[in-house]
Amino acid sequence: MNSYAELPQAWPKPTHPLPVVCVGAGGIARAAHLPAYRALGIPVCGVFDRDPTAAQSLAKDFEIARVFGSLEEAIAEPGVLFDLAVPPSASEATLERLPVGAAVLIQKPMGENLAQARRLLQLCQERKLVAAVNFQLRFSPNMLALAAAIRAGVLGDVVDVEVRVNTRTPWELWPFLRGIPRHEIVYHSIHYLDLIRAFLGEPRGVYAKAVRHPALPDYADTRSAIILDYGDWVRATVSAYHSHDYGLRHAASEIKVEGTRGCAVARIGVNLSYPDGLPDTLEIAQAGSQFEPVALRGAWFPEAFEGTMSNLQRFATGEDQELVTNVGDAFKTMALTEACYQSSAAGGVPIPSA
Repeated sequence: MNSYAELPQAWPKPTHPLPVVCVGAGGIARAAHLPAYRALGIPVCGVFDRDPTAAQSLAKDFEIARVFGSLEEAIAEPGVLFDLAVPPSASEATLERLPVGAAVLIQKPMGENLAQARRLLQLCQERKLVAAVNFQLRFSPNMLALAAAIRAGVLGDVVDVEVRVNTRTPWELWPFLRGIPRHEIVYHSIHYLDLIRAFLGEPRGVYAKAVRHPALPDYADTRSAIILDYGDWVRATVSAYHSHDYGLRHAASEIKVEGTRGCAVARIGVNLSYPDGLPDTLEIAQAGSQFEPVALRGAWFPEAFEGTMSNLQRFATGEDQELVTNVGDAFKTMALTEACYQSSAAGGVPIPSA
């Protein structure tokens, strides 16, 4: 690799994109899905939401021709790809009604627990759906570039992956999170677990602790510490703290990947002062050299959402041979998340007495 500028930062666009029907017109559709599809030139032929006002507002702002009056009307549209931008609690009921063989992008997480994930996987298999889960962090420009650098041997053998998040996340923007039994890991740190799986493969096991915060009594876990077991030569950790309400000076949102010949540090800017955030960054150093910044084409929001949709579109039409975040692979991320919660519930090893 002669220049970091050569590292790919975007998934190839679909040559003949299918029109998209959006099911769900909430904040994530407005902030990420629709801007990404517009940038790709993918036509969105209609939108449905249980809140007609939200659907009409989204359609107006993004010049979508149709607002469907019911889910039945939306799924009857022929020759389309479905984008499910709905909470996990609504995924099963929607997937059950999709046409057999339909292509669908399912909002993450794949259910709120492993039992729900298993049911969604079974549904997709029974209905022969071409289904992917929107684990889009893998497709952000800095993560695509970093993954390419790892594959090219720029860092040597990876020996350390460290994710550190210390910020103030406005959980109140997502009212459906209030009162659910599981929160931070399954809705946020799951992205990092999925990313580490993409970099390192399947871990042997996991150690984790998820805890609550007194400032958020109506929410389950809002902070977590996770150690992934990749044997004696690789350290992989995720530390996530979402109640740092003291400005940006000591806030953090970064991923460090270090190998035997180099190191890369990436910032995920959207976590800092969400939703506006700061720009994403990526810096790479090789042995004997200083860190060199990599010019990026964009950020996690919204550019990463181009990747998940492009890959699904291309797979559905035969251009891609692999569906990267297919439901089978996504189920493995859900299984890892389940193991985190089981580890947290089991507690630590008691300290031996004197």
